[in-house]
Amino acid sequence: MSTEPTGERLAELRQAFAAIDADGDGFITEREFGERFPDLPAEAIGSLNRDADSDGDGRFSFEEFVRLVSVD
Repeated sequence: MSTEPTGERLAELRQAFAAIDADGDGFITEREFGERFPDLPAEAIGSLNRDADSDGDGRFSFEEFVRLVSVD
């Protein structure tokens, strides 16, 4: 059972999201993941897209990011 992050944890997640969201558009793209984590294999990024991009638009919203990092 997963609970929604609150307070300090949510603020930490917002900071982490903003650090990856290089252009500040409110979404994290595959390119931004690659720039922030250059050693992350392309297969891992592809897996993230399949597993966490719930609306299939090819990028992560903050809500999708929170779900991704809050998985039990």
